[in-house]
Amino acid sequence: RCMEVDHFRPRGSRRNLYANLIPATRHCNGSKSQTWPTKGQQRVGIRLINPFVERDYGKQIFEDPISHKLVGVTPAGRYQIIVCDLDATHFIEERKDRARIRKLLESPGTVMGSLNDAKRAIEELRRELDQMIPPIPVPPSSALAD
Repeated sequence: RCMEVDHFRPRGSRRNLYANLIPATRHCNGSKSQTWPTKGQQRVGIRLINPFVERDYGKQIFEDPISHKLVGVTPAGRYQIIVCDLDATHFIEERKDRARIRKLLESPGTVMGSLNDAKRAIEELRRELDQMIPPIPVPPSSALAD
């Protein structure tokens, strides 16, 4: 929803190269804008994560299963969450909805009514789930203590 093309590296001679163009939500693209880490930040591992080049979710960014906020376990992961505003209220709410729907789908006894009603409800939930943010792994317990 509301996807745009983002210039991963917002400035420089390679700005419009195909490899520098990535899909982003309007919200994340607007939050990031022209932001790029300084050389000093880069020296301590602060940088933006290019999801076409390396894994972000499940390696550097995880989802707290209770609050549904994201947890960065690397300097790059923490920077990405802040710069792209990945914990904006609407993203947290969508992650909560995704978790609720997954729980319903994984608990067949929770759908009431006739078998046909249950099948229709499950298919509707699956369609809704397919439009949401994909699952993000739970962080290691050590990251939740921070």
